[in-house]
Amino acid sequence: MPYLFEHDFHARLPQMIKLLREMVEIETPTHDKSAVDRLGLYLRNKGNMLNADLRTHNQDMTGNHITLYWGSGNRDILLLTHMDTVYPMGTLQTMPWRQDDEKIFGPGVFDMKAGIAIVLSAVAALQDKGNLPERGITLLCTSDEETGSASSRELIESMARTHKLVLVLEPGLPNGELKTWRKGVGRFQIETTGVAAHAGASHTSGVNAILEMAYQMIELSKLPQIAEGISLNLGRVRGGTRTNVVAENCTCIIDVRVKVSEHQEIIEKAIRHREPILSGSKINVTGSWNRPPMQRTPLIQKTFARAKAIAKKIDMDLEEGGTGGASDANFVAALGIPVLDGLGAVGGGAHSREEHIRITSLAQRAALLAALITDW
Repeated sequence: MPYLFEHDFHARLPQMIKLLREMVEIETPTHDKSAVDRLGLYLRNKGNMLNADLRTHNQDMTGNHITLYWGSGNRDILLLTHMDTVYPMGTLQTMPWRQDDEKIFGPGVFDMKAGIAIVLSAVAALQDKGNLPERGITLLCTSDEETGSASSRELIESMARTHKLVLVLEPGLPNGELKTWRKGVGRFQIETTGVAAHAGASHTSGVNAILEMAYQMIELSKLPQIAEGISLNLGRVRGGTRTNVVAENCTCIIDVRVKVSEHQEIIEKAIRHREPILSGSKINVTGSWNRPPMQRTPLIQKTFARAKAIAKKIDMDLEEGGTGGASDANFVAALGIPVLDGLGAVGGGAHSREEHIRITSLAQRAALLAALITDW
């Protein structure tokens, strides 16, 4: 089987960079449906040029999800990407596309529009060489990954169940490693309720909800000690009304992450079963888990080993790792379906003004993806 190597894609870098720039300059904040739909229309046009069968999954509140299909056989490989970014409209005015000899900067360039560019470029190259297999290949571009995939989760899971392998084009780890584990994510809100009172005239008759929250936050910060791999972040705290009023209410939103599913119940129980410290105060806990952990199961280890062997055939040494961040790969892994994540570009600065990719990684990852598509 003739392979495409990294040098083959170096010759295609100008087209890949042009494609990526066009997508980056279509701003796509998750909460702006019309903005995300503009990129969806762009991708439909690109799909037409690549002879893909197209489908739009219409949404009322978020951008429409887009699928592109190639091949005529059973659906074998699902390529999973997302179109939305964390950056508000107008970010390009102060954070424009910028390119030097080694890197490209811009909002969403790393997370994860480069991943979409890699897929389209790999498919185009395989078509040009007559090497795109007849096996069914699906590209799913979702619209709300950055806010938890509420509208796309069911679609992701249903499509994953009809494919034999899922490849996720989220960014790679700093040295190009694929991601074979990710932590699961939960978001919970703690609300403390006290008794309002005048801070001067009747201070002792009040019960300060902010003080109760302070005690709770100290105890919450100790919870990661329950088990290895648990992390907890006290992300946002709000309380009180005026400085001369004993605070009646206070809320704290916490981000919880676990490496293994067994720890979800343990840490959630510890969060929900809070007891007040101050007499007269009350505690209420709401929230849930957004994504299960992507565990490095024997199935995922086997899947990575096969990818590593294929990469060797194109002179690429592939390594693996993991991260505390979550992605849509978490949903797939929990279904027991072979999945690999981090096949997108290599770079850094996600969700910041320094978000960037390394230009050479576009060619490397496109060659890797082309090999996986043809040789799996």
